[in-house]
Amino acid sequence: MSDTTPSPNQPETVVQRIYTNPLHPGYLADPFAWEYAGEYYAVGTGAVEASGQEDDMGQAASNFLTHLRLFPLLRSDDFVTWHEIGHALLPPDPSLGDTFWAPEVAYHEGTFYLYYSVGFEDKNHQLRVATSTHPQGPYADIGQTLWQPQDLPFAIDPHPFQDEDGQWYLFYARDFLDTEGGARVGTALVVDRLLDMTTLAGEPQTVMRAHHDWQLFQKDREMYGRRWDWYTLEGPCVRKHEGRYYCFYSGGRWETEHYGVDYCVADNVLGPYEDTGNDAGPRVLGPVPDHVRGPGHISILIGPDRQTPYLFYHAWDPGMTTRHMCMDKLIWTPEGPRCDGPTWTPQTITAVLTQQDRL
Repeated sequence: MSDTTPSPNQPETVVQRIYTNPLHPGYLADPFAWEYAGEYYAVGTGAVEASGQEDDMGQAASNFLTHLRLFPLLRSDDFVTWHEIGHALLPPDPSLGDTFWAPEVAYHEGTFYLYYSVGFEDKNHQLRVATSTHPQGPYADIGQTLWQPQDLPFAIDPHPFQDEDGQWYLFYARDFLDTEGGARVGTALVVDRLLDMTTLAGEPQTVMRAHHDWQLFQKDREMYGRRWDWYTLEGPCVRKHEGRYYCFYSGGRWETEHYGVDYCVADNVLGPYEDTGNDAGPRVLGPVPDHVRGPGHISILIGPDRQTPYLFYHAWDPGMTTRHMCMDKLIWTPEGPRCDGPTWTPQTITAVLTQQDRL
């Protein structure tokens, strides 16, 4: 997401920068990164938003919601050094819930749209949208539900995607209790067309259901008045590459070190999608024993060389008390997309600077 294009007449300088994961010491889960007007931004789920409980400073969630904004917001001018600049979202109606998850931002015709979910722990989560005229906010909720399924009231992780023809779509995750076609019961991925930036067509299409053991969230989980072996696909992120649509997602249980990132692919944005070849585990991003635990929930941003895509994701600290924002290169291989990571040692990144950048 950028509103600037370098002039071909400006002289350029190639420089090397170094980063080491994690990129920022604070709690930032579900990181969504974007560029606007030559600055980089990232927004995500903070500790208070994730749980609705007190944070490390003992600040009560109710006090946080009443007086402060939600969702930590970071900014960077070089892609590798990130500073917190506040929070993005003005608290909406408290009756909506006390947990706020996975914000993502889309820019369209002069307005920034922040999509998120809100509810009570793992129940009654609905999709919402807030707007701002500035990338750093404040974002104000528009006052209406974007999507709240009535039969299984749990929808999370909204991801706006604009196709090449300009049409916007919203990918998200919701619950399924059927086992049609050998699918596993649990949370899975759908897509719907946006009539405008705040209105869904109401015709959701299934993108991908869980089919594999590694996607297990919890055995014998109590949900909807019964007990199930519950599987989870969440955190959709879509990119079109060489004419095909790749929907990245995170699978398994986010609270464990076994969480990872895989993808499914289709010839049409609405599907059908297939994920052949991932029976054994996530192919894009997975844990590294003794180094990186539970990497997942990605967004994708082109780096400062203006051509290399990077995955932004969260991963646990060694004690699994905090999820930090990390990044590594996305590589398109003949076998499909892969990540050059996760890494935990210093990495080199290339930046291309114009004269304007150096001023």
